Amino acid sequence: METYCDRCGKPSADGGHEQCRQARALEPPRYCGRCARRMVVQVTPTGWTARCVEHGILTSA
Repeated sequence: METYCDRCGKPSADGGHEQCRQARALEPPRYCGRCARRMVVQVTPTGWTARCVEHGILTSA
């Protein structure tokens, strides 16, 4: 359940995240969708990984 935008880190319920959704089609998440913490992101030629210290790892796979 995502409560925060994973691109800008603001609450999803605020609306106005259309530009964030469009940008996320081309780039990895920067914020955890569950707690809004900034994630450690690593981009490789084959994809990306994003790590939240609280909620673990997300991958593009």
